[in-house]
Amino acid sequence: MIHEQVRHDVAGTARQMVLRGLAHGTSGNVSARIGPDLFAVTPTGTDHASLAPEDIVVLDATGRIVAGRLRPTSEVPMHLGVYLARPDVGAIVHTHSDYATAFSILREPIPAAHYLLAFAGPSVPCAEYATYGTPELAANAVAALAGSRATLLANHGVLAVGPDLRTALTVAESVEVVAGLYHRARTIGEPRLLDAAEMARVATLFTTYGQPQQVGDDPPE
Repeated sequence: MIHEQVRHDVAGTARQMVLRGLAHGTSGNVSARIGPDLFAVTPTGTDHASLAPEDIVVLDATGRIVAGRLRPTSEVPMHLGVYLARPDVGAIVHTHSDYATAFSILREPIPAAHYLLAFAGPSVPCAEYATYGTPELAANAVAALAGSRATLLANHGVLAVGPDLRTALTVAESVEVVAGLYHRARTIGEPRLLDAAEMARVATLFTTYGQPQQVGDDPPE
């Protein structure tokens, strides 16, 4: 069943989020569309490193639990808000990765310091602050994501999206890598940034980068 495949993939992506150093313990969350009105999300307060497919919660568009024995992530409003506003989004990865979160505390966008950021956009903006799990945070995140695949959440972390889980995870990881490089460059001197034309050129190149993904491919373990 498609429900079970998506739950399997969400659990695998959450484990990858930890393995890649993008989240620690119970921080962050992952979700994916199952269909027009169903979504699979990670549960709240659980260690992502040990998540199994049966731990993943299935919700409808109102946030009602359709399948699963655990309570869903506290960030359900943000996930559903993005899905309802962005039909192009098929998956969401929300991290508290170290360098990107540091910039969210500064409330600074991450600029085009390296071409890898093109996986996310020409730059990564920072959404206005709101308490986690609130409709206000959801609205701020949706507004900041307009035209991009990632945004910082002020004093909180990173929200990365994509058409599928693999892409959303790649976006989240790319944001963290570039945030780290930008931080290091600033400690040495004044970073030289890439212009908008170059970022657009790289974004186009990225559309054909890598090996074709097969239907049903799992997120890398």
